[in-house]
Amino acid sequence: MRADRLLAVLLLMQSRGQVTAAEVAAELEVSVATARRDLEALSAAGIPVYSQPGRGGGWSLVGGARTDLSGLSAVEARALFLLAGPAAAASGEAKAALRKLVRALPQTFRAEAEAAARATMVDDVRWGARTRPRPDLVEALQTAVVERRKVRLDYTDSGNRRSQPVVEPWGVIDKDGTWYLVAVTARGRRTFRVDRMTAADPTGETFDLPADFALARAWDEITGTVEELRSRTRATLLIEQRYTEILRDHFGRHCHVEAELDDGRVRVRVAAPTPLDIARQLAGWGALIDVVEPRSVRDELHRIGSELAGRYGP
Repeated sequence: MRADRLLAVLLLMQSRGQVTAAEVAAELEVSVATARRDLEALSAAGIPVYSQPGRGGGWSLVGGARTDLSGLSAVEARALFLLAGPAAAASGEAKAALRKLVRALPQTFRAEAEAAARATMVDDVRWGARTRPRPDLVEALQTAVVERRKVRLDYTDSGNRRSQPVVEPWGVIDKDGTWYLVAVTARGRRTFRVDRMTAADPTGETFDLPADFALARAWDEITGTVEELRSRTRATLLIEQRYTEILRDHFGRHCHVEAELDDGRVRVRVAAPTPLDIARQLAGWGALIDVVEPRSVRDELHRIGSELAGRYGP
């Protein structure tokens, strides 16, 4: 679970005394299943959280509601700051918040808590991948979302078409280092990549956010549409079972094991936008993979193999 969400759940329980997974989900705009996993993760990390089943039950902190962290033991404080520490690297505001949490601890626990906060860091950049700095406009867009102020974007889309729409910014999303703005325009709801913006100027107008809007739910709908477009071509292939995890690294959520075969192989279903996209991913596997269908993927593999043999053959 994310460290910032951990702290939000803790503060919610401290203010209310007892919460249900549904209440946490509603407050933090996540699914009930995610909220339940977060609560269970708190308990597993050593934070004094317990659940009471049945009607009228929920999740509480041992000892009842509290407004500070003075009730934590040394072990509990260490567990909390091991999880919260990586979040502090994100910004000066996060560091300031962590310092306030440290001061809320009993004096005897502070040194160990500070050490725990420094014990872990998060590096989101993969080996060999370029660093993606946060776009300068993210903070301005976040402010516009919070204050519910319309902004005029200077935007260039993927087709290199420039426009200056006036939008209602409803939420900002960080998707694996790429930032998106969920907004409403005169033509309805749209998603904009922040790194394609050169300006986001307030217009002076405000807007009302629908009471039933949940950013997490909206993003699920957006990603569902994108993933559907990314999985237009499906292929069935056979591979030794020991290689399935590596194959999942290639195709992510578009890789599903359908059946285990008697010869030690498994039948796997993969998907991508086009037959060529699938063939490019599979070409390096050589004879380790047998593509059963469709014929279009097999043809692309044959073409790639012929090109390579023609260039590098004897």
